[in-house]
Amino acid sequence: MECCDRIHEYIERFEAAIFTVNRRLNNIIRDSIQEELTLDQFLTLRYIHKHGSCTASELSETFCVNRSATTAITTRLADKQYITRTPDERDRRMISLRLSEKGKQVYETAASRIHERLEGIIRQLPQTEIEQFLDTSERLLRIITQGGGNER
Repeated sequence: MECCDRIHEYIERFEAAIFTVNRRLNNIIRDSIQEELTLDQFLTLRYIHKHGSCTASELSETFCVNRSATTAITTRLADKQYITRTPDERDRRMISLRLSEKGKQVYETAASRIHERLEGIIRQLPQTEIEQFLDTSERLLRIITQGGGNER
């Protein structure tokens, strides 16, 4: 029952830690990508790079934003010639988003700078703590995506 007695304390600590870590990591990423991209544009390029291609609807769902926000981001990336839009061969109404060669280069350069910055931070932790943190974070993600943790 101790967990339940301290739940408010845990929530406050969790919110404070997550908020601050996210803000600081986002600042590290912004500093690393400099003027080339916004944070949202970089995250979009990262997603497309990881998956090879995707649709705007997939991006909207993944990033939990409305379709108009995704359209604005992808339009800017297309204007910079970082992504290409190609009609799907099976369903011409679907548009497939892919990285252009220029987009791959910009993404890989930015990702490399981010990796260098984050590596210095992560190396300060013992491997067991890193793995425990990642396991717990991935478990929390599964709980949130499978039902939001609202079950009682």
